[in-house]
Amino acid sequence: MAQITAADVSKLRHMTGAGMMDCKKALTESDGDFDKAIQIIRERGQSVANKRSDREASEGVVLATTNSNNTTGYIIALKCETDFVAKNENFVKFAEKIAHIAIEKNPKSLDELKALNFEGATLAEKIIEQTGIIGEKIEISDFEKIDAAHVSTYIHSDKKLATLVGFNKAGFNVQVGKDVAMQIAAMDPVAIDKDFVTQEVIEKELEIGRHQAIADGKSGDLVEKIAQGKLGKFYKDSTLLNQDFIKESKISVKQYLQQADKDLTVTAFKRCSIKQ
Repeated sequence: MAQITAADVSKLRHMTGAGMMDCKKALTESDGDFDKAIQIIRERGQSVANKRSDREASEGVVLATTNSNNTTGYIIALKCETDFVAKNENFVKFAEKIAHIAIEKNPKSLDELKALNFEGATLAEKIIEQTGIIGEKIEISDFEKIDAAHVSTYIHSDKKLATLVGFNKAGFNVQVGKDVAMQIAAMDPVAIDKDFVTQEVIEKELEIGRHQAIADGKSGDLVEKIAQGKLGKFYKDSTLLNQDFIKESKISVKQYLQQADKDLTVTAFKRCSIKQ
């Protein structure tokens, strides 16, 4: 039987992130074979993942990042079971590595992201491995991407909420992008402008307005007039460009953008949060 040294254990720990005792046990079982030891750790992760598959992963971190020229942005939400793990430095670093790989490899979907090579395995395999190491269900619950002339990001201080916002042009004051990304985080708009609101949402808001008008004793053409008025208020409150700008409520987000550049507008946005 191979002699397992402290250096061997340390090396395996560096390779996998597993605890010292887990690494020593895996090396002992594999008779010092590192590849087999890594496989043992991954198999334990699969076992833990199977046992905890029905658990709710309601905690975690949400990160937003862009490539070097700010033309592509990603949001990654890595979830776990407890806030204790979500705040663990190694868990956060693992999420940051995933975000870095996304930027480096530019996957088009979550499945494509999970299939990417991650330190000698696929990301999907690494997630299972980390499940065994941490002892909790771990999953990527959200994966969002934006391509634009310029992409700005916002990450809330507790890493439970992040946003991306794409603009039609670059070269403007970076603070403008940050402000709009923060607006999205704070006000949770449903669409960029009223033309982007789906017909289903419009009909739902009109129906709500009609019911409220009838409940208030209104009838006839007045019901529809009130419903249209409430729809207009919905557009103002819930579409990004028409919302009051949170830093200066006397102007809209659209007006704020036009102050920076008369042709500047938003082409896309994404918002992801781990709800408490």
